[in-house]
Amino acid sequence: MSSITHAKTPYYFVPSPSRHPAMASLGLFFVVLGAAQWINGANWGKYSLAAGMVWFLGVLFQWFSESIRESEGGQYGHKVDLSFRWSMSWFIFSEVMFFGAFFTALWWARAHSVPALGSLDNALLWPDFKAIWPSLAAGATASPAGIVEPFTTMTPFWLPTINTALLLSSGVTLTIAHHALIAGHRSKTIAFMWLTVLLGFVFLLVQGYEYFHAYQELNLKLSSGVYGSTFYILTGFHGFHVFIGMLMLLFITLRLQKGHFTSERHFGFEGAAWYWHFVDVVWLGLYTLVYWL
Repeated sequence: MSSITHAKTPYYFVPSPSRHPAMASLGLFFVVLGAAQWINGANWGKYSLAAGMVWFLGVLFQWFSESIRESEGGQYGHKVDLSFRWSMSWFIFSEVMFFGAFFTALWWARAHSVPALGSLDNALLWPDFKAIWPSLAAGATASPAGIVEPFTTMTPFWLPTINTALLLSSGVTLTIAHHALIAGHRSKTIAFMWLTVLLGFVFLLVQGYEYFHAYQELNLKLSSGVYGSTFYILTGFHGFHVFIGMLMLLFITLRLQKGHFTSERHFGFEGAAWYWHFVDVVWLGLYTLVYWL
């Protein structure tokens, strides 16, 4: 049962004017300003970035708290539920396009750019260039100017495979929690949600160790040619999405412990679950294309 008894739900909810969008934009302005100045050598940039991030997160906390009160107060009817579902669907679609762009960049570099640079047309310009993708010849930088330090590529064993098992397991525990919520077994739902959050957290720890291993022992860096840049961009952005998804699931779990959601009304739970399953699917593609091929 939800912690608040719902009154008659309105056909459609019209929110009152809110300061939150403007306040969130102000925080993001200082985040972007600080980041741009920091990477260009201005020491004050990091303070602007930190202050803007704290401001932005504070606004989000107030904004989400207000939305939760409205939802638990019975102000969100069927139409609002539909708008949330469409919004989350389009958001996940935008994320699919986001990762699709980077997967396409990886494919283009491997299938077109590297072979083209090693063709006869470019032989006079780069006579010593080797059109070899690094994953096929570990340690080959294919850098005739010697500007890329030798490095060793990442293999699927064992850290990436362990992370694959962790994410797939988290998808199973999340599905069990969902079915338990529908069946009205709140304690079981909470237990499996905490297990899902724990699996996501362990995934991030393993990936952090993988980065340390890659940087220190394999000399694999963001500057390690197109292989290094695509490796860190794809795995790094995915790790960030895992972190965001883990936070979503954490707050959903805390709300469950407060008595929020019912077996009939729990789109907040479903939206976070959709996002987490999307993160799982992206990792499977990444695991195959980056670590195996």
